[in-house]
Amino acid sequence: MNENDSSLTSRRDFIKQTGTLAAASVFAGMAVPHVHAAENNTLQIALVGCGGRGTGAAGNALSTSKGPVKLVAMGDVFENRLKNSFKEITRQNSAQVDVPEDRKFVGFDAYKKALDCLKPGDIAIFATPPAFRWVHFTYAIQKGLNVFMEKPLTVDGPTSKRMFDLAEKATAKNLKVGVGLMSRHSRALQELAKRVHDGEIGDVILQRGYRMHGPVGFFSSLPKPADENDLLYQVRRFHSFIWASGGNYSDFYIHIIDHLGWLKNSWPVKAQALGGRHYRQSPEGVTYVDQNFDTYAVEYTYADGTKFNFDGRCMTGCTDIYSSFLHGTKGCAVGSKSGDCGQPSSTYKGYAPTSSSRLWESKVPRDEQDPYLNEWNDLMDAIRNNKPYNEVKRGVEASLVTSMGRMAAHTGQETTFEDMLNCEHEMAPGLDKITADSPAPLVADANGRYPVPQPGFVTKREY
Repeated sequence: MNENDSSLTSRRDFIKQTGTLAAASVFAGMAVPHVHAAENNTLQIALVGCGGRGTGAAGNALSTSKGPVKLVAMGDVFENRLKNSFKEITRQNSAQVDVPEDRKFVGFDAYKKALDCLKPGDIAIFATPPAFRWVHFTYAIQKGLNVFMEKPLTVDGPTSKRMFDLAEKATAKNLKVGVGLMSRHSRALQELAKRVHDGEIGDVILQRGYRMHGPVGFFSSLPKPADENDLLYQVRRFHSFIWASGGNYSDFYIHIIDHLGWLKNSWPVKAQALGGRHYRQSPEGVTYVDQNFDTYAVEYTYADGTKFNFDGRCMTGCTDIYSSFLHGTKGCAVGSKSGDCGQPSSTYKGYAPTSSSRLWESKVPRDEQDPYLNEWNDLMDAIRNNKPYNEVKRGVEASLVTSMGRMAAHTGQETTFEDMLNCEHEMAPGLDKITADSPAPLVADANGRYPVPQPGFVTKREY
């Protein structure tokens, strides 16, 4: 970063704006000063991870109504993704994009270079595969940056413990941190949560969650091309590899698992599960090499003994169900009518969700109907007005509960929350030192196939 670059706020300007004493406290590792909305300061943003979700998150950030923002740096491991993301973000928000070629960074160290373009109090967006989340978050805290990070936050026990610790460090520095579990910012689900917690359907005794549809994203993968780097292949097709994403279970299912735990006002304490691999060849007869199961059926149990059943499926031609439900001692509720948090939410007297038995149905103002934008407005409001805001702890808890169900299916064993947290299998150690020449965390056999879960045979770890 050039200190004389007029497109960025330099350290010299920052010290002038905040006062020598406040600035000195930042660089000494103390709490960062908050930004007053009345000062009309432009918050600068760096995007790390330029795939579809990162591009969407940056677009949401630039669409907020809480003061001026500008995208000033971008980083990704893949140059083509960065270029495509920059093109799309610029198409939608050109006036708020100032990312010249020398602030576009490619490689595993791109996150450092992008974050180095920011000043303390600015915002980093992390939308890479979740395996890298703790690495990037650690550096953001060192730099005194506010953060928005996509879900899941973790995929195993050791990194979950690391992230819990980092959450406390971020709070100690007065950093504001948002997590991309946007259901928590759905105004419909917020009102439903209030009604359920106030007893409108009685005590919640059963929950049901479903995400069943055809294959999407990088759910299944064909063998690695001979000329492609194995590490980059696994990062590029992250949904296929448990170390990178938690597989399709963690990446696809966490939203419904998270919001049903919120509506219950508790987290499940254990899970038993089953799942299987069914159609594991392409239409051309080539065997897929990914680690995912095609189906999952998980029974979560809460501390009070009540149950939450989750069904996940990625298969073509089967009935699609993508929604969530609650059953109480006095009635029932629809959490998400369709999708991760699809409106409207509703409550009913009794157990037949009909129009005649409906007690309430959500009606949300048009300007608050998008939970992806709501979460950014909420984060920006906290930054501008110095409100306490750190969603990391519950984001890690949601990630652990999701991983708990996944591990129960992959091992064939009943798995508790503590089992998941204390499992010593760190699936990808050393990611803070990784380079493009590093070996991949997962090694294929002579046929190019990667280890897959074997329930009942491999029971202490997932593969």
